[in-house]
Amino acid sequence: MHRDSSPFRWAVLGPGSIARRFASQLPASQDGVLVAVGSSSKERAQSFADEFPLAEPALIGDYAEVLASEQVDAVYISTVHTGHARLAAMALEAGKHVLCEKPLTPNAATSMALLDLAARTGRVLLEAYMYRFHPQTQRVLDLVAEGAIGDVAHVDASFAFDTGGRSGRLFDPAIAGGGILDVGCYPMSLARFVAGAAQGRAFADPLTVTGRGTIGQTGVDEWATAELTLPGDITASLRTGVRLADPQSATITGSRGVIRLSDPWALGQEPTVIELDVVGEQPQRIEVPAAAPYALEADALAAAARGAGEVPELTADNSLGQARALDSWREQIGLQYPFEAEDADIPTLTGRPIEHGSAQTGPAMTYGSIPGIEKQISRLVMGCDNQMTLPQASAMFDAFYEIGGTTFDTAYIYGGGYIEKLFGQWVRNRGVREDVVVITKGAHTPHCDPESITRQLEESLERQGTDYADLYMMHRDNPEIPVGEFVDAMDEHLRAGRIRAYGGSNWTPARVDEANEYARANGRTGFVGVSNHFGLAEALDVPWAGCVHATDPESKAWFEERGIALLPWSSQARGFFTGRAHPEDRSDAELVRCYYSDENFERLARAEQLGAERGVPATAIALAFVLHQKFPTFALFGPRSIAEMRSSTLGLGVELTTEEMAWLDLKSPVR
Repeated sequence: MHRDSSPFRWAVLGPGSIARRFASQLPASQDGVLVAVGSSSKERAQSFADEFPLAEPALIGDYAEVLASEQVDAVYISTVHTGHARLAAMALEAGKHVLCEKPLTPNAATSMALLDLAARTGRVLLEAYMYRFHPQTQRVLDLVAEGAIGDVAHVDASFAFDTGGRSGRLFDPAIAGGGILDVGCYPMSLARFVAGAAQGRAFADPLTVTGRGTIGQTGVDEWATAELTLPGDITASLRTGVRLADPQSATITGSRGVIRLSDPWALGQEPTVIELDVVGEQPQRIEVPAAAPYALEADALAAAARGAGEVPELTADNSLGQARALDSWREQIGLQYPFEAEDADIPTLTGRPIEHGSAQTGPAMTYGSIPGIEKQISRLVMGCDNQMTLPQASAMFDAFYEIGGTTFDTAYIYGGGYIEKLFGQWVRNRGVREDVVVITKGAHTPHCDPESITRQLEESLERQGTDYADLYMMHRDNPEIPVGEFVDAMDEHLRAGRIRAYGGSNWTPARVDEANEYARANGRTGFVGVSNHFGLAEALDVPWAGCVHATDPESKAWFEERGIALLPWSSQARGFFTGRAHPEDRSDAELVRCYYSDENFERLARAEQLGAERGVPATAIALAFVLHQKFPTFALFGPRSIAEMRSSTLGLGVELTTEEMAWLDLKSPVR
């Protein structure tokens, strides 16, 4: 690749000790120059500039002043861990590339949101694991990939020290102190790099993490260990701490030999040595010349900014996998920071008030209406049951709201009620109760009766911190109870203002007809919606007892005749259209039982063919099929990441003709 000969202009944000290492090594980079320093303290910024003279424009100021300069190409962020996300978001929105000290953010949820912002702005965001760019690390990974020690079996790595006291940033839980995030991230990353290299990839995420440790009197981890299992039958033992010294070392054991590193993190600028011991051969000492790893990571970012847009050694997926692994380690020892608690006031990534539709990057959200609900109802409905922590819920719900989503699906049973608490906390934190449509479900088996509905509705509203549900759905039916008793109970709650409208999830068309006939005859309000299983794939069976599907021709005809809204769950057939399903792959017994048929595989083939023509995945075609029915549909989906959410929205931009709809559903051999 041709290298741009113009200087690559850097600013330092957070002029502390690690920033001094960066600034001292930057002159060794190919073309990086330090032109600015930003800090919340003008005195600290000036002192840093006195120590490391700046090139033009020689800007010294606060963060906003530095980021406003058009003469800054990239920023190096080295504040406390909790300051990374806000500053990086400001920089990305200002059009700057970002090299951010590890950990990228304190948890995977915030990292996911920040990486999504980087993708939307088209700027490079690189997590600063400088040792990954040191020639020693690259040589070690090459040896692993070449099979120098045979099949890799185990990685043992440590980064621990004793500070001698319990003061300062490392012992403050409010700013994500402790050993795991500060230095435990190094051995975790090495294990992932090595496991990846053993399989010809840049990284591999752990399959399991088992952790133990000591949380000290200030509330941070002072010593922690982790045992990992990784793909390829590789295991790892990790150690970290801030009140217990352990030699910084790494040993990689394989079927034919061992690689030993006495300076695995290459923190100095001295030559290093790789010890390679292979069975039956003389031990080798591979000397690696001194290097400037901070300069090398700066060069990697500059090359990505001027070329491919991503650093292959440390991609977004790599950083997100690292954050998830560190989350797992902390969870194993019971370490949650106060800003992650279920009642925390978690701000948006940028700190600004949330703005509906402000981050739409794909097709525009579409909306519909349901009688009794005066708000706009987004055609995609966010299922809340996959979001098990407030940081994760906040990142996902923010992202959905910012692409134009308004409608959220909760249930009394999700997470034993925990999900409703998290959702309610997010709504309070964002102040959006009157802007969102909340679907609340109750009356699940075995508590499917009018008395349980009343009790569960009151509990759900209390958990959510609200006094009404926009749409209440009875989660199951109980045919042993006369349908009129359900209608009477729901009508009472509607008249009392506790709900705005109601319907049933997993109710048969016949029972809905019976309920609405009773409502008409007795001056009650009837069902306005049904949430049954529905999608392009015709269900051969349902995943759980008590479920009702609407994929058969008779049910489709009933919805067309009644014009009643359908809020289908599993509209993408539980992964059938994601590429997971193959006739010869029968590893997922539930998928096989519910969807494996010649007809459904033909539907899949047609969705893939049409998707290829439209430049979208088959899942987008499957979603478009749901949204193009002749009756109102609002598809429930439960993405586990922002990337999954954005992929799902592609279906909003797919237009299907009547002929294509019939062809996809095998009603016509041609389109």
